[in-house]
Amino acid sequence: MKKGLIAKLGRREFMGTMVGAWSLLKQGVALTPGAAGAAAGSHTFGQEGEHFLLDGKPFQIISGEIHYARVPREYWRDRLRKIRALGLNTVCVYMFWNLHEPEPGVFNFEGNLDAAAFLRMAQEEGLWVLLRPGPYVCAEWDFGGLPSWLLATPDIKVRTADPRFLEAARKYLREAGRQLAPLQITRGGPILMVQVENEYGSFGKDQVYLQGIEQRIRDAGFDVTLFTSNGSAPDELAGGTLPDALSVINFGDNSDPAREFANFAKSRQNVPRMCGEFWVGWFDHWGERHHVTPPAASARGLEWMLSQGISANLYMVHGGTTFGFMNGANWDFSYQPDISSYDYNSPLDEAGRPTAKFQALREVIRKHLPAGTELPALPEPLPMIEIPPLQFAESANLEPLLRDLIRSERPQTMEAVGQSYGFILYRTKLEQAARGRLEITEVRDYALVLQGSKRLGVLDRRLKQSGLEVELAAGAPLDILVENLGRANFGPHMGEDRKGITERVTLAGKELTGWEIYRLPLVDLSALVFTPGRKPAPAFCRGAFELDVAGDTFLDMRGWGKGNVWVNGHNLGRYWHIGPQQSLFVPAPWLKKGKNEVIVLDLLEASTRSLQGRTEAVWGNEKG
Repeated sequence: MKKGLIAKLGRREFMGTMVGAWSLLKQGVALTPGAAGAAAGSHTFGQEGEHFLLDGKPFQIISGEIHYARVPREYWRDRLRKIRALGLNTVCVYMFWNLHEPEPGVFNFEGNLDAAAFLRMAQEEGLWVLLRPGPYVCAEWDFGGLPSWLLATPDIKVRTADPRFLEAARKYLREAGRQLAPLQITRGGPILMVQVENEYGSFGKDQVYLQGIEQRIRDAGFDVTLFTSNGSAPDELAGGTLPDALSVINFGDNSDPAREFANFAKSRQNVPRMCGEFWVGWFDHWGERHHVTPPAASARGLEWMLSQGISANLYMVHGGTTFGFMNGANWDFSYQPDISSYDYNSPLDEAGRPTAKFQALREVIRKHLPAGTELPALPEPLPMIEIPPLQFAESANLEPLLRDLIRSERPQTMEAVGQSYGFILYRTKLEQAARGRLEITEVRDYALVLQGSKRLGVLDRRLKQSGLEVELAAGAPLDILVENLGRANFGPHMGEDRKGITERVTLAGKELTGWEIYRLPLVDLSALVFTPGRKPAPAFCRGAFELDVAGDTFLDMRGWGKGNVWVNGHNLGRYWHIGPQQSLFVPAPWLKKGKNEVIVLDLLEASTRSLQGRTEAVWGNEKG
């Protein structure tokens, strides 16, 4: 370091930087371009002209996106070390409000949601942090990370200056600040910058709202550089940026970075340039193809940006898995729910393994290392295992889970009855036999229509299905089992995407009333009564397998129709024969030596009731 830097930082701050860097070198952590690693100690971060400044020196952010909620906590360090081995000096992190505040005023920052622990671990591994607390994040996550309980207020306007939304966001951001503000670079932590909202320019132009979120982030104790992230189009930058916050732009590896930054230059000059999300892959919807992008395209775009001194964040460096019911959806001309895998065709695949894209990007970064600097070695690969085919000899029906009866003349949405995710059952009885068209206004998102054990049909919102011809017997209950396939996480309609049956049900033009409503969040399956044999769908099937040694695996779901899978109580996510996802990732920490239990919710009468574990993900599409 130059003597001038000592004068600028002060001797104590300079020594803190050097001690931190020496600590990382002793751990075998190599230094990436322009950084001494995110060592604990006293540091400064800012900007001057087109450069970020770290401890007074020009600093190029080379970052990768990873979401701690999509990676088992036991694997956080493994993924962070691989990110360092790729050559990155920073990680970018979304926070999901709906997980951290599942009920109003009830906060959770424990276990896999211990964001502070994740950020401290990133710092221990020599990585800086770009924090994106929202309140809205998109991320192909249910409702873009917003909590569903907001929609219990019928006329609330999310992502606007609606005081009810701003007040709810204030309480959440205040708690996020309590947890993470002490980890800012100004206080010896790894957080360099904090994002205000997310891609707001593609949603609205409410500057009162955007400035309101900015102020609430400041009030929560975040005093580092704030930034906004948008597309490079002039209208998006106009609607989604703030006068006193840094602006970064987002685009994919199929775009021309030179053109993107030329567009940006029409709105901003003499500021640090950064691609806040460089999409090196893409996400998948059910029933559509699995997206794969060539490594060369990602490498070419990153090479251009690094050679121009532009900072970049790889979205995603590791996608992981959207476990349980947390996937989001798109809703434009039609409803498009996202799959559970968030592999994203990333440099690190869903199981955290380096791919050809990882190697291509690593070589690009290696070219831009300062002389004499080397990249860290990759950690040892984690074990993958196969599981022989297992059979399901026991099954259980839904009835034991039908508790806490709610009576209502008309159907009510999930949100209206205090439910966030999973399924909801609507039941009514007809005093006389009837036939005609059963019409549901509106199914959100997937419904099984049954009378007793007889399945009358399926309604799929993706296909804009709303009704079917039925013939109903007198006395037997009419059941409509509705699955929430994920709330819209992007676009102008996301604030309207309530789940279940949103209005009414008619038969031959006459409204059916007198409903019994049962919430089925499927968080606790302990009440299920399993007996030998095969019960008709919808049913739960139970099986088990023995392990001598645990390892990561992918459960091959081909031959099954649709549903969810739990292994040792962990909800792995959804399967659906239409693809493209045909397997579910099982992380080794969720397995154990000895007996392991598998429960499969079977909605569509599977052609087979067996499955096996494989060492590779299975992709493909089927009709249906």
